[in-house]
Amino acid sequence: MKKFLVLQLRPEREASDSEFRAILAKSGLAADETHRITLERDALPEHFDLQDFAGVIVGGGPGCVSDPIDTKSPLEARMETDVFSLMPQITAQDIPFMGCCYGIGILAHHLGAAVSKEQYGEPIGTSRCFVTDAGRRDPILNGVPDAFDAFVGHKEAAQSLPAGAVHLVRSGPCPFQMIRYGQNVYATQFHPEADGAEIQFRIKVYSDRGYFDPCDAARLSEMAGASHVYAPPRILQNFTSRYRT
Repeated sequence: MKKFLVLQLRPEREASDSEFRAILAKSGLAADETHRITLERDALPEHFDLQDFAGVIVGGGPGCVSDPIDTKSPLEARMETDVFSLMPQITAQDIPFMGCCYGIGILAHHLGAAVSKEQYGEPIGTSRCFVTDAGRRDPILNGVPDAFDAFVGHKEAAQSLPAGAVHLVRSGPCPFQMIRYGQNVYATQFHPEADGAEIQFRIKVYSDRGYFDPCDAARLSEMAGASHVYAPPRILQNFTSRYRT
């Protein structure tokens, strides 16, 4: 049985470990069904063939695709370069891919769309999302209601739909909340793996990374704990169920 490749780009070990636990819990995968690479610790192996995996899941991270390269730490630049190096094979061979938050920036940029902080950033919190007509026909959104709340928190976003991509989910503040390229390459701007407790943990870890005024941390944490977000994990469950081999 092929495993799912899980790639993570969070430099903070505790945040990376917590995200991995969340991905397992929300996707229904067991740890032994995954091959995890924490890019903050290990670079990609040489001669890496993605056909060896059932699919690829890319987590989020505090970096921004649109930041100038000379403002990124060597670690952030290397992690981002590693993921970008896989995108030609993923898109050319239509390899099952689910990019979460950071992943939509990577996919959109690879496909030639502008990714920037000009418009569509969202503070940490929930966003009301709406499934498009194309989304209603997509198997990865099977069982997801036409309108649902999702956890967000991003400083940059795709400024347009990438050429050749299908628009699956939108919101008022950020139009491109979920897209598909080909038949199997997906990305979300929201966090399908996160529940209130996970967002509360990230608020603690990233209080100094520019997502919010640190004075607002307690209020945001209370908001996350009280939020009723239940639909997005279904997207991860549908993805892993569809591509298990």
